[in-house]
Amino acid sequence: MKGGLEMAAGGKTPPWEKKNPKPKKDRGKLSADQKKRARARAAAAGRPYPNLVDNMAVAKKAKGGMAELRHAMAAGGYAKGGKSKQKGSMKGMTVKGGYKRPVSQGAGLTAKGRASINRRTGSNLKPPAPNPKTKKAKARKKSFCARSRGWTGERGKAARRRWNC
Repeated sequence: MKGGLEMAAGGKTPPWEKKNPKPKKDRGKLSADQKKRARARAAAAGRPYPNLVDNMAVAKKAKGGMAELRHAMAAGGYAKGGKSKQKGSMKGMTVKGGYKRPVSQGAGLTAKGRASINRRTGSNLKPPAPNPKTKKAKARKKSFCARSRGWTGERGKAARRRWNC
């Protein structure tokens, strides 16, 4: 017995006896939601407050929790390599509805269309950056122009013109 507690199963060193691998300044803090989950986990185990193991368990889980991740994967919201465009996110997006620009105006999404997609998918679409002023905007333009090089359709060509590709 060490300090009144037995060694972890399998002869492994328990986490409270291991040295923390991260320097103190790089350690993250638990969010309010994570603290709530740690308290619930402790209560389920009959403890009045969470211990190190409870905190480690909730910190290790994905931000939304594994149940939400499994649900998103089943719904097709995530691809093998990470988050992908969700099926049906463009459904109902028409030029007539004001979500897309007509080809004569450079194609692409309007502010209303971007806001709608952002709400539906949780993404963060931004307007085109044809004349970028910041490093980030320049990188976005370079990335878009490289990615859209093969767009040979009418809308694709119009979108590339709008970005000054």
